[in-house]
Amino acid sequence: MQRIAVGDWPPNTPLPSIRQLATEVKVSIITVKRAYLELEREGVILTQQGKGSRVNGSVDLHSLQREELTQHLEQAAKLAKSLGLSEDELLNLLKKYT
Repeated sequence: MQRIAVGDWPPNTPLPSIRQLATEVKVSIITVKRAYLELEREGVILTQQGKGSRVNGSVDLHSLQREELTQHLEQAAKLAKSLGLSEDELLNLLKKYT
């Protein structure tokens, strides 16, 4: 979903085959198949038998991007906590990049 959210795979882009993507990212075919099924269930991608999968042309990119941002912020907050940074220090770092 990250590649879709950041615009690497815009709407209507054909996706790599499950086998091809599994090889590319060095994970099992089963893992990629589960991810594709989940993305299809969420309406992010469309799959047609014999034609493969593509990014849904009507996918809500804003929602995907917000979800992606939330995940990154959660990771940043966990890392800041492990470094012993206060909320103010973390906010100052964030402000530095906006």
